[in-house]
Amino acid sequence: MTLPTPESWHAALHRLQRDGIPHVLATQVTSAGSTPREPGARMVITEEAIFDTLGGGTFEWQTISAARDYLYHQRYGLHLEAFSLGGRSGQCCGGFVNILLEVFPGSEAHVAIFGAGHVGREIVNLSAPLPWQLHWYDSRSDIFSEQTSQQSRLSCHTLGDVHRTVAELPPQTHALVLTHSHDQDYALITALIERDDVASIGLIGSDSKWSSFQGRLQREGHDAGKIERVRSPIGRIHATKLNNKTPYAIAMTVVTELLWLTDKPTSPETRGLEPNAVRALVGDTKTTQS
Repeated sequence: MTLPTPESWHAALHRLQRDGIPHVLATQVTSAGSTPREPGARMVITEEAIFDTLGGGTFEWQTISAARDYLYHQRYGLHLEAFSLGGRSGQCCGGFVNILLEVFPGSEAHVAIFGAGHVGREIVNLSAPLPWQLHWYDSRSDIFSEQTSQQSRLSCHTLGDVHRTVAELPPQTHALVLTHSHDQDYALITALIERDDVASIGLIGSDSKWSSFQGRLQREGHDAGKIERVRSPIGRIHATKLNNKTPYAIAMTVVTELLWLTDKPTSPETRGLEPNAVRALVGDTKTTQS
């Protein structure tokens, strides 16, 4: 029996970056004394798997544990871990290494797009370079092309039971409703407003369409605060819709709006290592943990 070839750290890094899965790249950046491997050794770590090795032993287990702790607490960015192999790690080597952990969030936002018509397709195309995980739905099973389904960070789904589909969306998803059916749009809106952990809800259409939906939602007894969470029409720039109604133009305004909605303050840890840590790393391999 032929065993499968283990995935290398660089192959895993490429795949995880492409698919938007949170992960850590661990790189040995210094070496003093007797160490399992030399500077430049790398491994990739996710919540459930590891790829390649820094040489094994307790210090590698401690590296994996630290990386997963950063992932769990969403402390993305650069972190430096220092290991005295005979002290902190209790290994017989007796050397000293510094490990740089680069913690990647995978996808920075989840976006659910309901509708694979002209505008939906342009939104997906324009979003391709952005660090978003796209969940694309349509009730027409043959609507998705093979080329589109191979796009990075994109999953295509046939829309069946609306309430079950909405219930399965990841928390803090930004939802866009633009199907070919007003009845389907309305069913999606009624399900989405009942989820308090949806980041935003956008509905395509005219002011009159949203006015009609609002009236119906009110008559059916939906809470006014939940109704107000719906943003419609989508793609308003400076509270004004473009006169240009081509799918590409509409999609550009929608993606622009999403960029504002998904924008987050920059964490200090994403700005790199502190200058003192870098100076200590260059001047003395026995850097304290940071």
